[in-house]
Amino acid sequence: MKFYFAPMEGVSGYIYRNAYHKYFHSMDRYFTPFIAPKKNHAMSSKEKNDVLPANNIGMEVIPQILTNQAEYFLHTSAKLAEMGYKEVNLNLGCPSSTVVTKKKGAGFLSEPDRLEHFLEDVVKGLESLRLQLSIKTRIGLRDAEEFADLLDLYNDFPLTELIIHPRLQTDLYNNTPNWDAFAQAVATSKHTLCYNGDIFTVEAYRRFCEAFPQIDHVMLGRGILRNPCLLGQIKDGEKVDYQKIYAFHNDILDGYTEAFSGDRPVLFKMKELWSHMLPLFPKGEVYAKNIRKVERISEYQGIAAQLFGTVL
Repeated sequence: MKFYFAPMEGVSGYIYRNAYHKYFHSMDRYFTPFIAPKKNHAMSSKEKNDVLPANNIGMEVIPQILTNQAEYFLHTSAKLAEMGYKEVNLNLGCPSSTVVTKKKGAGFLSEPDRLEHFLEDVVKGLESLRLQLSIKTRIGLRDAEEFADLLDLYNDFPLTELIIHPRLQTDLYNNTPNWDAFAQAVATSKHTLCYNGDIFTVEAYRRFCEAFPQIDHVMLGRGILRNPCLLGQIKDGEKVDYQKIYAFHNDILDGYTEAFSGDRPVLFKMKELWSHMLPLFPKGEVYAKNIRKVERISEYQGIAAQLFGTVL
């Protein structure tokens, strides 16, 4: 089985990726949070820092791009090719309303004819750049019946793989992944498939493998944010190692402190991390309020030390 790290906006940037890669079981591939090209084609400093090869040493990183303009996609791809990348990923899965109303991410799925023309232009342009294309997609906007036509469309293009999160845009992250729709892809897609969606535990991973023994690519996202030890548990039967998690946490804190100016942006990122990871700690809820309210890094470090002290 090959394991991929999911692109998660605002969370899984290079600081988190490097800390994860240092302490836990390595992913076969790490997909970046999406780059959103603008009219001037310039990457933001945040986007550029996230894909700089110097910030991703020792990892196979695949940049993800979110746009509905082929010209924008290709300009960004050209810059990534100059950095040495060999593959780019198209985001057709982001369910955020601010993205979807602009017909980007999962919103682009509502315009299959336009999407087809987009892919025609992108595939042609990527050939000259010697870049390959993969897609991460949802199964439709409002109705799972949309997926059959989308699969037919994807089959018309040369993709390295098709990563499927089998939810509708309207599901956001609610309900359960639609395994019937994923089975439809297994039966009809010409592409290598990767599954993404709600693998939060070893048991959930085993259930998926039993249901789809022919699939050997899995993408983990929120499951890793909740429990960074998850891949080690899946592959080697490891237990949750709080000592490693503490070192991992400290590396992330140091990285954010170096990258950002002032306590507030650093604490915003750390609080976001804890919003996922607190349930892993038996007494996490006791500390949740204090973590949410803290305003100084020095004060935060004391609270974090106390929380880790409950498990070490």
